[in-house]
Amino acid sequence: MKFKKNGAILCCLSAILFIAACENQESVEFKRYYSNGSLIYQQHCQNCHGTNGEGLSALIPPLTDSVYLKNNRNSLACYIRNGLKGKITLDGKEFDDAMPANNLAPMEAAEVITYIQNSFGNKLGLTTIDQAESDLEKCK
Repeated sequence: MKFKKNGAILCCLSAILFIAACENQESVEFKRYYSNGSLIYQQHCQNCHGTNGEGLSALIPPLTDSVYLKNNRNSLACYIRNGLKGKITLDGKEFDDAMPANNLAPMEAAEVITYIQNSFGNKLGLTTIDQAESDLEKCK
């Protein structure tokens, strides 16, 4: 009888530890992408988009518009790789200055997108390398 009770407790504890390990792995992956993305942002994006993603007046758009980022989530890797030309509207303001291409590897693109999507007031979650590669294959 005691064996069955201890076995059930052990089974429950194992299940809890397994679930916790899965959550921790996801959290570790997010933190890795985010911290690497922060460094990439500092090296490649911050000069134009600002320390706090505020952009530059009417010339360079801010990265604080979660709605724009969410609606264009599948295009962000293409914007980073190929640059962006033409008018875009963020938060009711038009921007028409070209963004230069930045030939980052797909992993670097995924990391910096994860950083941008979760900084400056944004909370849009992880963009994986698989998602970035898929998006880059569809670039025009």
